[in-house]
Amino acid sequence: MRVTVAGLGVSGIPAARVLRGLGAEVTVVNDGDDERARAQAAELEKLGVTVRLGDGATLPDGTELVVTAPGWKPDKPLFLAAEAAGVEIWGDVELAWRLRGPGAAPWLAVTGTNGKTTSVRMLASILAAAGLRTAAVGNIGVSLLDAVTGEETYDVLAVELSSYQLHWAPSLRAHSGAVLNLAPDHLDWHGSMAAYAADKGRIYEGNSVACVYNVADPATEDLVRAADVEEGCRAIGFTLGPPGPSQLGVVDGILVDRAFVENRREQAQELAHVSDVNPPAPHNIANALAAAALARAYGVEPAAVRDGLRAFRPDPHRIERVAEVAGVTYIDDSKATNTHAAEASLAAYDPIVWIAGGLAKGATFDELVGASAKRLRGAVLIGKDRALIREALARHAPEVPVVDLDRTDTGAMSAAVREAARLAQPGDTVLMAPACASMDMFVNYNKRGEAFADAVHALAAEHA
Repeated sequence: MRVTVAGLGVSGIPAARVLRGLGAEVTVVNDGDDERARAQAAELEKLGVTVRLGDGATLPDGTELVVTAPGWKPDKPLFLAAEAAGVEIWGDVELAWRLRGPGAAPWLAVTGTNGKTTSVRMLASILAAAGLRTAAVGNIGVSLLDAVTGEETYDVLAVELSSYQLHWAPSLRAHSGAVLNLAPDHLDWHGSMAAYAADKGRIYEGNSVACVYNVADPATEDLVRAADVEEGCRAIGFTLGPPGPSQLGVVDGILVDRAFVENRREQAQELAHVSDVNPPAPHNIANALAAAALARAYGVEPAAVRDGLRAFRPDPHRIERVAEVAGVTYIDDSKATNTHAAEASLAAYDPIVWIAGGLAKGATFDELVGASAKRLRGAVLIGKDRALIREALARHAPEVPVVDLDRTDTGAMSAAVREAARLAQPGDTVLMAPACASMDMFVNYNKRGEAFADAVHALAAEHA
């Protein structure tokens, strides 16, 4: 078969290798033609793959299938040409789904605007605690293609899926799926909030056991109602309050299950304590409940939920405690790259000196500031679009002192931390939850978080 792979990188290269190994005639097209792309092309060409750099717009003659990297937008000329020629377009997730062998491990799939990686890693920890052979895969960790075509066998996979990946995965049918939350994001790619939500909702299509939704976010339940699922598949909600029947929730500091018990109208099963969740911030407890719901849908016993949550350690830069200096706690949530994530982070602390700003990606900040104003001791703003946050603070929190740092050099984060320390009082939290992307000042959110941590450690050394 003549297959065109759109894009080099973390998904395109494995796809090209797997397809070539299966005997396909593979051509990789890529927009870029830099030194890194040329080195990647040279490695693929050794395998008999044709690579065309600097032209990702033209469909190669004779193409019978296109396999795309998830980030390529649907309106690219390559895809329009493929559609006009009647050529199917798959993402790497669709390819992995189609390449599963007999008796392949079922998928427990997670999507949402925020919390996907944490929930999937919690889920994998719970499944491992139950003695199951598993891996966190998809938009995280092990490549899905490697998981389904490699020599290692799994009982079940914990799968993180982005809206991009779901868009290009029309035949995916998970054992059970979860949408954690929905908030405006990537609208430049999807074109509208409705299209973004519809792609997220694909995770429920064909589910066989459970569609897990967020009781506090009715849009996620709407997606369940719209999904075409297998007979007997159930809608399972999670909530930070006491759960109703067919829900998981929290009662007196205990995570409980009223969905996967014999008499869900009158009984609840204890799963874990809130203190077993690290860190026990409200949005992280929601992540834990979603992970627990998927694990319970797969038949995992309550003790494994508890043990898995206790064993879980979050990735760096996700509401990570850096240090306490002069009675002030410093928290790195550089991963809070949009307003929805930042609002969840701000809700976990009080009072707060907030470090925020970066690339807004078209976001507005009035709702975020309005919801969080009472928690703010002060704010320190950095980055290209900081004026948008400053203006929202002026409208909704005019009494909050604001430091506006008009600098983008490597010392800007150190200055921000020092200004935050000046505003903070003992017992406060300095929270770096930018609500913006990082690329105006840093390579990625990891580098931004590292810069924050370095500045805090430097401050701590001065107080030692």
